[in-house]
Amino acid sequence: MQNIQSYQESFLKHLETFIKPKEPTTLYDPINYIIQLGGKRLRPILTLMTAEIFDCDYKKALNAALSVEVFHNFSLVHDDIMDDAPLRRGKETVHEKWDVNTGILSGDAMLIMAYQLFENYEPKTFQDLAKLFSKTALEVCEGQQYDVDFETRDDVTISEYLKMIEYKTAVLVGAAMKMGAIVANASESCQNSIYEFGKNLGIAFQLQDDYLDAFGNPETFGKQVGGDIIENKKTYLYLKCLEFSSKDDQKQLEHLYSVNPTDPSEKIETVKQFFISSGSSEATKKEIENYTKKAFSVLERIKISEDNKNALRAFGNDLMTRNV
Repeated sequence: MQNIQSYQESFLKHLETFIKPKEPTTLYDPINYIIQLGGKRLRPILTLMTAEIFDCDYKKALNAALSVEVFHNFSLVHDDIMDDAPLRRGKETVHEKWDVNTGILSGDAMLIMAYQLFENYEPKTFQDLAKLFSKTALEVCEGQQYDVDFETRDDVTISEYLKMIEYKTAVLVGAAMKMGAIVANASESCQNSIYEFGKNLGIAFQLQDDYLDAFGNPETFGKQVGGDIIENKKTYLYLKCLEFSSKDDQKQLEHLYSVNPTDPSEKIETVKQFFISSGSSEATKKEIENYTKKAFSVLERIKISEDNKNALRAFGNDLMTRNV
């Protein structure tokens, strides 16, 4: 198996063939902009890694990996519009750099381009990839709608929140890995197991993202720290804080999540102190570890070499302890 850097380099080289000046530039320049902003490239790396784990030349999975990355970036463009987010990976979001209409239309084009990449595969592989992609794309939309709905609800439960992040984030991680298995012609059992591994890893990843949104370093995190607090999002941190807090503290926290001050800095710091003093921040870190271990437990039933299992464990551990 290659190391992570080798997968990254191969993927970025393939990405260069996708990023080309096209007319109308007002449609394609924003697409090239968001794709070139970088990011962790987590999902395409997992697609390539999975293909090789199942004894396939990982380069055969490059178009599937690119499809996943294009779709992921499409979802970010539209999410940033819905959240009115000013920054993405430390740079202006597409709708800030251009305008909302450009963001909507360029995002739509990216979704179509993601599907087009499957046309490079044989009919059976194309069909399997497209079927998984359609299911996943719809679940991501459902997850995003749950996320929006939760902003105006005061009765969100932990289980509802976990379902939301499963759909909004984790299913795409699972799908990225399953796509690699599909390209490699792995058995259906192996395809489904690697999907479960990726999905659990994706939930851990999103919980870590939520944690870093509050406690990350703004210089390395790439997004506006405290963005979820500003948006009054009922994250795992918030829900656990409510669960652990006294009635008085619950009321204070709920009040903070009902106001939108012009300068949110004091609100952010006060909420973060609640997260720490209640034990919510520690509980969130434990849940990140819990879902990472769930992912690892799935590996035991997948028929791959112990070296490959260890490589996936190392990847998961790196993800769990990241600070960006």
